[in-house]
Amino acid sequence: MNTTTKDTDTWDLVIEPRSKLLNLNLKEVWRYRDLLWLFVKRDFVAQYKQTILGPLWHFIQPIFTTLMFLFIFGKVANIPTDGIEAIPFYMSGIAIWNYFSACLTATSSTFVANAGIFGKVYFPRLVIPLSTVMSNMVKFGIQFLLLLAVMIYYGIKTGHFHFGISWLMIPVLVLMMAGMGLGLGIIISSLTIKYRDFTVLIGFTVQLLMYATPVAYPLSYLQGKSYAAWIAYNPLSPIVEGFRYALFGVGTVDTGGLLYSGAFIVVVVFAGMLIFSKVERSFMDTV
Repeated sequence: MNTTTKDTDTWDLVIEPRSKLLNLNLKEVWRYRDLLWLFVKRDFVAQYKQTILGPLWHFIQPIFTTLMFLFIFGKVANIPTDGIEAIPFYMSGIAIWNYFSACLTATSSTFVANAGIFGKVYFPRLVIPLSTVMSNMVKFGIQFLLLLAVMIYYGIKTGHFHFGISWLMIPVLVLMMAGMGLGLGIIISSLTIKYRDFTVLIGFTVQLLMYATPVAYPLSYLQGKSYAAWIAYNPLSPIVEGFRYALFGVGTVDTGGLLYSGAFIVVVVFAGMLIFSKVERSFMDTV
């Protein structure tokens, strides 16, 4: 927008405070898409720039976590895996869960971690959490390739490899996890400005939440148990179970549960954007 105050002064951009709560200005985020891609590249490259193994950590972490699950839940607790080979069963849950936890943890520190940038230059603040979600999508892709390699190995070994129309659900379920991590993350990041306790709380809360989600066990194992309903009410549970169904074709997909998760995500993302939009106007005064 061009605004001329004097004959010699021509302004290319006028930055004004938002007067309406519902003015999310998503068009402005699209105009800054080049910056968004730069942040995605920065997040991915900078994290492993001074490491020896670099992106190989995306393979190492799920492998060691799978081995731990195999010992604790498979050997010690002897929890069944719904007829799926134990290693791909655990790796599938770990892959989709790691994506959610990485998105939630990173976006929850958006304002605190980027206060230096926000105080020097203007750009839509929502670009930062969006870039985090997208850069973690690359990491998820690496872990998914590892999972796919393991599934092919067991497919050759057992003579059975499921590949069907259910695989079309995978991108939808991953996007649902992205929305869940983004929505919850920006809500927590907005609260963290005044209450730094959330930075400490979020770490072990994510770890505890993993055990309240069927990552290391199937929902069928909880049938008849008193706390089964609480796990089923967890909006992450249908997504993880649906992800396994899409990959292995075992069991049935909970359509009602996925609709419930989808509705929850819509509410969380919308509420998160409203809170984020409100907080970004004055966060430099309190951060």
